[in-house]
Amino acid sequence: MIERAASRQVYLDYQATTPVDPRVLEAIRPYFEISFGNSHSIDHAYGWEAFDAVQLARGQIADFIGADDEEIIFTSGATESCNLAIRGIAKAFRNSYRNQLITIATEHSAVLDTVHDLGHMGFEITVLPVDPDGLVNLADLERALNERTALVTIMAANNEIGVIQPLSNIGALCRANDTLFHTDATQAAGRINIDVDTWGVDMLSLSAHKVYGPKGIGALFVRSGTPIEPIFSGGGQENGLRPGTIPVGLVAGFGKACQIASNEWPQDAARMLRLTLRLREGLQQICSSIRLFGHPNHRVAGNLSLSFPGILAHQVIEMVSDKLAISTGAACSSGNTQPSRVLLALGLEPEVAESGFRVSLGRFTSDEEIDVAIAAFSEINRINFMVHDQ
Repeated sequence: MIERAASRQVYLDYQATTPVDPRVLEAIRPYFEISFGNSHSIDHAYGWEAFDAVQLARGQIADFIGADDEEIIFTSGATESCNLAIRGIAKAFRNSYRNQLITIATEHSAVLDTVHDLGHMGFEITVLPVDPDGLVNLADLERALNERTALVTIMAANNEIGVIQPLSNIGALCRANDTLFHTDATQAAGRINIDVDTWGVDMLSLSAHKVYGPKGIGALFVRSGTPIEPIFSGGGQENGLRPGTIPVGLVAGFGKACQIASNEWPQDAARMLRLTLRLREGLQQICSSIRLFGHPNHRVAGNLSLSFPGILAHQVIEMVSDKLAISTGAACSSGNTQPSRVLLALGLEPEVAESGFRVSLGRFTSDEEIDVAIAAFSEINRINFMVHDQ
């Protein structure tokens, strides 16, 4: 049984999920109380109101990533979006000679598990390594691409170490090879500028709860003309790609969250970067040997993937549990006692990977909370020195 601290900790796990912005809650509420109609009901005002809300949100999300409204497909979240993108392309190419799928070793399990599953179905799977800084080697990708490559799927920003992949360069290589390109942009949303044309992507996955929206709703951008097929059967909603009744309130909240992020992400990112640097500098003063994983600069604001030498990650988390809410990495792998496969993919020894933990800041992180965090980590270092001095 997991023991939980009695008092509320400072929340520094924004890459696991974000709190819903109060402005988003305000946008959601009417669609559960007043305008509760089905957006597919075209015979009365309740349906018309719901339809208008969905279309407004579709436009807000499209504007957020530089897409057209009709290119946004609603899903239950980024995991479903990734599955629809990868399996939908695989289904479209199932009788084609183009049966190679390329990804990288540090992808989220929503991508890696999906491509490996398709490998069991006969597709050729290429999982590229990453450099020690977490970035894909473009020369490796160029060598892997060939006339049989149907899809490249590489995430925009890593969920554990925060590194930002060179998406425009990847997109250019894919275009030159006439290969489709999908990116999971879940962790990039609200932290960097997203532009599907600049990145050269054909499909892009998003999840509302990583951008201060509600859980249970996501989207897949599908560029017009992309040869993708549905993976579910049903009512034919969402351009025939995703059947099922649309949760209007969640969609409205997602749209509002993206509208806010469109307007405020530069200020949010600048503020998160300032606080992140302040925390990092404070930790380095506490322990000069503290280690940062991932590229030091090509990373999203708000992410620190760290280790205190000689202290396992779960020990760090236990030591600060009365003050801080932090994690070992991916929320979907929480409780897994094995070393992080993302850190192992950087070429780290297992004992080093076992020491890695993640601190992630967000829109509502304050200077006072950074003070609390530095003090909590300072206590860890003091205890560690006392143990080693005995």
